[in-house]
Amino acid sequence: MKFGTIRLDGEAQLVIQTNDGGICQMEAVMAVSGRDLPGTMLDLVTRADDDVDLLPTLAAAIDGMAEDSIIRPDDDTDWLPPIGNPSKILGVAFNNRELMKKAHHDPGVPNFFLKPPSCLTGHGKPIFVDPDWGAVIPEPEICAVIGRRAKHISEEEALDHVFGFMIHNDVTSHGLKFGKDSIAVTYDRDMARPEFYGWRNLHGEDDTDAYYVYHTRSKGTDSFGPCGPWITMCDVVGNPNDLHVTGTIDDEVFTRDHTSNYRFSVETCIAEASRYFTLEPGDMISFGTTGKGVGRFPRGHKSLLLGEITGVVGIEIEPLGRLANPVRHQKGGA
Repeated sequence: MKFGTIRLDGEAQLVIQTNDGGICQMEAVMAVSGRDLPGTMLDLVTRADDDVDLLPTLAAAIDGMAEDSIIRPDDDTDWLPPIGNPSKILGVAFNNRELMKKAHHDPGVPNFFLKPPSCLTGHGKPIFVDPDWGAVIPEPEICAVIGRRAKHISEEEALDHVFGFMIHNDVTSHGLKFGKDSIAVTYDRDMARPEFYGWRNLHGEDDTDAYYVYHTRSKGTDSFGPCGPWITMCDVVGNPNDLHVTGTIDDEVFTRDHTSNYRFSVETCIAEASRYFTLEPGDMISFGTTGKGVGRFPRGHKSLLLGEITGVVGIEIEPLGRLANPVRHQKGGA
C-alpha cells in the first residue's frame, strides 16, 4: 500500500493509492472499512503501530471501492508532503561509496545533519532558487518514515521501527553553505586537541586550523525538501538497500545509481541515529544521494546546477514511484 496527502477543497486530505494507480480519500476508505478516521498522516503512522489490524483492513477496503469514489491524478492534483510535521528530519552526508572516494579519511560512522520541517514541499511544487546562491544541486535519495519510537536499537531491529519509505530530494546549496554558514579558525596550540583533526589531512605540525561548516541555510531553506508523493509500505519495498535510483532533468537522465552503493546500510544509519536521537513516529531519515553520473553529466547530481538552469527535476525509485519538481529562479528564494 501507498499513502499520501493532497489538498482537496482547501483542506489536507489523507489518500491511499488504489491498485490501478488511482487516489482514494481516506475518509471514503474508512467508511467502507467501518474504522474511525485518522486526522493526519502522523495519526495514521501512530495508530498503525498500536493496531496491527488497521493496515490489512484498509487494504481489503481498497479492493471494494466504487469507481466513482476514485480520483485519477493529473497535473492539477495538489500534492502536499506526505507527512508535513515530523519532529525532525535527519540526513546522512556522503553516504555513497563514489562520493567517499574524495574524503580525506573515512569517518567510520554515518555523518548526520538536520533539516527543518519547514523546508518540505510536495510533488509538483517548485524548488525556488536564487541564482546568487551559487552551486545549488539536487540530491536523489530514499527516505524512511519512522513508525515506532526508537532509542538504542540494534541494526537487526531497525526496519521493525520503519512505517514506510518515500522519495526525497535533499536540495543543497554549496554556495550558501560555504558563503554564509562556514567559518575557519586557527586554534591556539594549547587548545588544539587531537580529536579536532582526525577527519582531515594536516599541513605540518603547526597546522591548527579548524573549519566549521553548518548545514543550515544550505539544506533547510524553504522548498529544499521535496518529498513523496507516496509513502510506500515496507512489505512492498522489500530490501531498501537493493533499489535503483534514477535522476532526470526534463526527462534526460543525469544519474543512475543503486542503494547498494551506500557506505552505510539503511539499518546501520537508523541504529546509529537512535544512539543519539530519540526517533519518534513520523520522523524522517534520508540516507544519502546518488554518486554516479550519466552522459553529459559526468558528476551526476553535482553537474546539475539549479541556479543556472530551469526545468523539472525528476527522481524515480521503484517501487516508490516518481517525484518531480520544477525549478524556479527567484530573488531571495521562496
